[in-house]
Amino acid sequence: MDAPLRPERRGPVGGQGLSRRLPVDDRGLSTVEVVILAPVMILFILVLVAFGQLVSGRGALDGAARDAARAGSIQKDHGRAMAEARKAAEANLADICSGPVNVVQTSQGFEADTLFTVEVSCEVRGLATLGLNIPTTLSASFSSPLDPYRRTA
Repeated sequence: MDAPLRPERRGPVGGQGLSRRLPVDDRGLSTVEVVILAPVMILFILVLVAFGQLVSGRGALDGAARDAARAGSIQKDHGRAMAEARKAAEANLADICSGPVNVVQTSQGFEADTLFTVEVSCEVRGLATLGLNIPTTLSASFSSPLDPYRRTA
């Protein structure tokens, strides 16, 4: 059996126009839709923000690796090169990483006309925004040629 119907309605001018019957039981349906869909939409937006932070962290890590390799490649000796590389990486990643920033040299030696390659890694916040404490460690590597005219003093 069909749902109960509202009485007929006539058009605006003197009762002329097509008559139509409207069902009665769809009242409040949009409220139910909003109550069900609002949390789903909010969760979807939060997931997008969390993944956006991961992408932003990846870009920041790439930039930090580049800056660390360049800062180390212009130094006089290996010890000073690693110290400056760490300092540059930590300055770039201060507000991105939730833990310590690790800087490791992956190239061999520190001789003129070679490459100084570092790998920078850290744990980024990313999904912690959603309350998911899933550790997300990102790393990036970059090489910079050792400057033949680097500092000598």
